[in-house]
Amino acid sequence: MEGYRPETYGDRIADVYDAMMAVLPDPADCADRLAELAGPGPALELGVGTGRVALPLAARGVEVHGIDASAAMVEGLRAKPGGDAVTVTLGDFAGVPVEGSYPLVYVVFNTFFSLLTQDQQVGCFAAVAGRLAPGGAFVLTGFVPDPTLYSGGQSVRTTELGLDLVRLDAALHDPVAQRVDFQHVTVTGDGVRLRPGAIRYVWPSELDLMARLAGLRLRERWGGWRREPFGAASGGHVSVYEHAGAAAS
Repeated sequence: MEGYRPETYGDRIADVYDAMMAVLPDPADCADRLAELAGPGPALELGVGTGRVALPLAARGVEVHGIDASAAMVEGLRAKPGGDAVTVTLGDFAGVPVEGSYPLVYVVFNTFFSLLTQDQQVGCFAAVAGRLAPGGAFVLTGFVPDPTLYSGGQSVRTTELGLDLVRLDAALHDPVAQRVDFQHVTVTGDGVRLRPGAIRYVWPSELDLMARLAGLRLRERWGGWRREPFGAASGGHVSVYEHAGAAAS
């Protein structure tokens, strides 16, 4: 998608992001599990956005830091109660541009897939490994890819329909690059609003190999934030990685 940058998605969707993401798992469930892993912190969120997880986690007594490329998303975080308590670095999280070490680094709600090349994703794992404290955990959540969603390399889906509103998701799929470019299209009486995005999806097995290359290993994998079993029918996963030399948990 020509002209697309790391901040494009957040800048275009920040004003409606929380409403559109309301269908995702309850941030309170995410925060409960992450708090168990973080202790007092600090915890680092890659792609902190509007703080949907960072703020509930901070409310549980964890010091939370975040990285995000979109100033508009960070403004949304700052506008919420407690938003000033989260330390945010503005920039691309691919290289994890922060100092110090963290007992917990996490990236949730498919955000890791916003890194659009395998090299970026492998590099991010390596950067996380360099920031992860001994005994710490790297938590990554994402969907399990389903290429059958894209007939002929594309899809158009209606996500909302009202008397004066239509919302469509239009996407193009490149199975070789494992990339999907998409538009959230909103049509109202006031006109058309376009909110573009792009991802490079990754199967859990590929994530595990990236972890191994970074000196990490899989500690646990759940089918959801309530520690549901992960199996062939799971549509998503919560994967917990640790340093490969860590004692078995």
